[in-house]
Order: sequence, then C-alpha cells, then structure tokens
Amino acid sequence: MDFDLVLRDVRLADSAPDQPTTDIGVTQGRIAAIAPKLGGSAREEYKGHGRLVCSGFVDTHIHLDKACILGRCEHNTRRMPHLAMERVSAVKHTMTVEDVIERASATIEKCIGHGATRMRPHCEVDPKIGMRGFEGVKALVDKYKWAIDIELCVMPQEGLTNNPGTDELMVEALKNGARVVGAAPSYDSDPAAQIHRVFELAREFDADIDMHVDSGPTAEHLDTLLVCDLAEKYKWGGRVAVGHVGKLSTMPFQDLDKVARRMADTGVAATVLTATDLYLGGRHTDHNVPRNVLDLNFLTERGVTCSVASNNILNPFTPFGDGQLLRQVNMHAIVTQRANDDEVKALWDMTTSSAARLMRKDDYGIAVGRPADLVVLDAPDAVMALRTIAPVLAAYKNGRRTVTRTPVELHRP
Repeated sequence: MDFDLVLRDVRLADSAPDQPTTDIGVTQGRIAAIAPKLGGSAREEYKGHGRLVCSGFVDTHIHLDKACILGRCEHNTRRMPHLAMERVSAVKHTMTVEDVIERASATIEKCIGHGATRMRPHCEVDPKIGMRGFEGVKALVDKYKWAIDIELCVMPQEGLTNNPGTDELMVEALKNGARVVGAAPSYDSDPAAQIHRVFELAREFDADIDMHVDSGPTAEHLDTLLVCDLAEKYKWGGRVAVGHVGKLSTMPFQDLDKVARRMADTGVAATVLTATDLYLGGRHTDHNVPRNVLDLNFLTERGVTCSVASNNILNPFTPFGDGQLLRQVNMHAIVTQRANDDEVKALWDMTTSSAARLMRKDDYGIAVGRPADLVVLDAPDAVMALRTIAPVLAAYKNGRRTVTRTPVELHRP
C-alpha cells in the first residue's frame, strides 16, 4: 500500500513500555494504517526513533482576544484584590479588530508550535468592546485552519444581567459563529440569574456551555451545584463545563467527594487554569498562602471529565505564558503533588483525550479513519513527556506538516 505520509518507529500514548514501536500511514489527510514496519512507499517519511506521537494538544479554555496586553495596563504584585478584570476593562477601548487579530495570531502561533491542534477561545462581548474581540478571533478560524481547529465560545466577562446591551451581543455572536456560550457569574450582581440565562441561550441555539465559576478562598457558596442542577433539569449533561473552580480546592475530601460525584452524575466537566489560578488565588492572606488549584485527579477518579488549559497569556490575569499546555499540566502535577505514573498519565489525558471529550470531539485520537492530526514529542512515552515538558519536534494537520523543531544538539569539545 502506498501512502502520502508515514511516521516510522514511533510510540503511541497508550503503548506498553515493552511494546514494539509502530508506523502510522496517512492517505488523503486521514490515518490509513497503524502497524509495525509498514510496507509500500510514501511521498514523505518521518523517522521517530522511538519517540511519542499523539493527536495533538487540546486547549479547552484560552482568551486570545485579550492576550499580550501587558504593555497597555497595570498588573500588580501579590496584593488583595488583584483587579485583573478592571485593568483589562480600562483598556478595551484601545482594542480594534485588527489589533485583536495581530495579538491573537501571535499567541495562536505559539500554541501551534507547542503542539495544539484544537482550541476553544473564550471571547468577551459587552458595550465596551462590542463585537471587536469576537470578530478578531473569529477571523482566525479560517486563517489557521491549516494547523488547528478553533471552536468559538462567547462570554460576558463584566456581567450580563447588570450590564445592559451585553445580552444582545451574546445573541449576535451565537448567530454568527459561536458554538459555545460562556459565563462569569461572579462579576454579575445576580450570579444565579446569569447562569439561568446562559442555559436559556444554550437551549435556544443548541450550544454547549463553558463557564468561569467558583473562584475564591472558601466554599461557602458554590455556583457549580446550580450548574449541575440545571444540566440535569435540561438534560444538557456532557455539554457543560465549569472552569477555575478554585473554591473546590478548599473543601475537605468528604465534601469534595459529594460535589465530584454530583458533577459526574450530571455530566458537568471541569477545567483548571493552573497558571491563572495560582497567580490570582490566595490574595486574602500574606502568609501560608493556599494553592487555589483543584486536584483534578480527585475528580477524574470519581468519573468527572477534566481538562487543564492555558486561560490567559501575558495580561493582568496571567502575566506569563507561551501557549505550552504541557507546562500547564506539569505545573498542575507539581502543585497537586501527583507523581505516580498512573496519576501522571491521567493528567496527560487532560490535555489530550479527556480534553477532546470535554469538547465532544469524537474524531480525536490515533485510529484508522481519523484525521491525521499528529504531533511528535521528544520523549518515549506520555508520562515522561509530561514529567520533562518534552518539546514538540513535528506536527501535522490532516497529514500536512505544520511544525518542525530540531532536537537540541550539544557541541562537545
């Protein structure tokens, strides 16, 4: 059999350590064969030398519209409160569609270079920014479809029920390309009303839901439970995710167990934004600062679909970052003190297969007939790739080469 592309001598994420390497053959943008030492010819070959191949990383939660604005606004040190939303709000008037396209393009290219092949950007709309941020990010869907699949989420960062004109903009975005409706109820004067309205919009437009909820130092009130109730009521399970949820990290295990099982039963997924949650959290104290990061392994062990994602990059919410999801999940493992191989592998899945499941991408994964979205990492397996933050050496989208990185070379004397 002849192929357009063959990746030779590679390992898959679920391969056993003693299992031989395999080849992956690609024809017309799809995986056509997976077997050791594939015969036939190929127009292009990549020699993996026993390295890991996956379907690419899935960034379920990133803000491209407000990335890379550190030079425009303040970002303070460890003081309470962080005022990140207010600092971004103060410069929204400076953002144009062209400006968003420029900053977002630079950010997404970094993500692509680090192996991201699917992404869900969360885009703000409100009377200050109008549709400019959304339109700027929307322009990237076609611009970068050669390398990454982009699914748009629209959200009201500065309130919905208390911010006249925002609801109409949410509807406009859902009519013009948004497939997911988001929320940030903690910035609303009536958080519960915002959550209810988001479910109304999701049902009207047959959209998935992805909310920012429950950031804070105590778990006295959890919006996550209302989200679970509504997901159950409207049979939206499997189509709802909650992000950040730092409050859950403050709960005793017996209480967290109840919340986790409720989420699993109602089909509500969870995303942790490790860098942002660490940077913004714990500002209510100047000593013995809590980590503010929910242990996602605890949730997955109880059946919750989980992901780790980038969130903000180089802005007041997170003044760091380069779009490398492996760095985020590696940080998550360190902070939550998960180090056994099975725990590390579960975390790896939170940027790959589990993250794809959160986004309901049934065609994700390395299997015959699926899209040839393939990423080669400089590691022998998924666990070691995560432990070492292994660099991406090559990436393919539908069988076409999109990324090349040369392995480091030491010049010995």
